[in-house]
Amino acid sequence: MPKRDDLKYKALQMIMESGEEGILQCDLWRRLGATSREGSRIALKLVRRGLVRREKVLYNGRWTFKLYPTWRRVTVDSILDCPCFACPDSPRCGPWGSTSPNECEKLTEWLLQLAKEEDS
Repeated sequence: MPKRDDLKYKALQMIMESGEEGILQCDLWRRLGATSREGSRIALKLVRRGLVRREKVLYNGRWTFKLYPTWRRVTVDSILDCPCFACPDSPRCGPWGSTSPNECEKLTEWLLQLAKEEDS
């Protein structure tokens, strides 16, 4: 029988993989091979640690909980288009430099574009 910490780790991995779609708590128990009691306790511990968000949902006429990760995995892909990497002013850029990220039009445009894409 796997240790409880192993189940918590596996549960967190499965919830992280579910992404924004989330995973039903009952499906998580089944995939873990755990009892509903074990699954509920694991979910509550992850919620208390701030790793998981738990929402009550109606599924097939029954109330259950859906689990969502509170944070997402970050990849380098999210910043590959940042204009700072190819900027000729990069060596002089900084709070005390001749140029500053606070006044950079290219950086501001890129950040606004990211925000717009996130909203849609």
